[in-house]
Amino acid sequence: MSQPSSTSPSSGLTYVKIGCHLVCLPGIRRYVIVPLLINIILLGSAFYWLFTKLNEWIPQLMSYVPHWLAWLNVVLWPLAVISIVLVFGYFFSTIANWIAAPFFGLLAEQLEQRLTGHVLNDTSWWSLLSDLPRIMKREWLKLRYYLPRAIGLLLIHFIPGVGQLLAPLLWFIFGAWMMAIQYCDYPFDNHKVSFAAMRRKLAEDRKLHLEFGGLISVLTMIPIINLVIMPIAVCGATAIWVDRYRRSLLK
Repeated sequence: MSQPSSTSPSSGLTYVKIGCHLVCLPGIRRYVIVPLLINIILLGSAFYWLFTKLNEWIPQLMSYVPHWLAWLNVVLWPLAVISIVLVFGYFFSTIANWIAAPFFGLLAEQLEQRLTGHVLNDTSWWSLLSDLPRIMKREWLKLRYYLPRAIGLLLIHFIPGVGQLLAPLLWFIFGAWMMAIQYCDYPFDNHKVSFAAMRRKLAEDRKLHLEFGGLISVLTMIPIINLVIMPIAVCGATAIWVDRYRRSLLK
């Protein structure tokens, strides 16, 4: 098992704060520009469209609530909104991550060099292009892991009464876990640690990663902040890698 340093933060929330600091470091900011522009264009447009459609979708979703539970609408309505925003946010974040994945991998490499003082083998733009097939394959592995679980959770929504109460909580927990996997994967993948091995490592400290991913999920739902949260998440996840996994996995 990986042994974190005694000075490593024990909270995933702290690593989000660390990510906010690291993303602003001189020499790191230039690796943020391209993924930031991708995120602003894609997520900004997607969430604008979403909020124009909520008034149509929510009544349709609420129609599955039986009449004898109509008195719960005051609770179920906001839960339905949260569920849709969580699913929508993760879906479009995934698309943005597919597009920006090569740049996020480069950002994680450069930040790791800055934090450790150890120069990685090749961090050039040409190396980035040559690694593109492997990076895309990795994104596909994440999507393949996500889809069957997401479909199962989506079906829970259609269980009358119970589904509308239970599904938002399950979506949030699963979304937090997927956010941790999504962003922690970049530094792991830079060192060719397999996707399965990466998941096992994260599961060894599930609480920290659920905290980290949970806060990222919440911030992804907040307008304006959701446009800049991805590079922050990559930086926070890279700090987690350096503090808690790098030493043991690169022996």
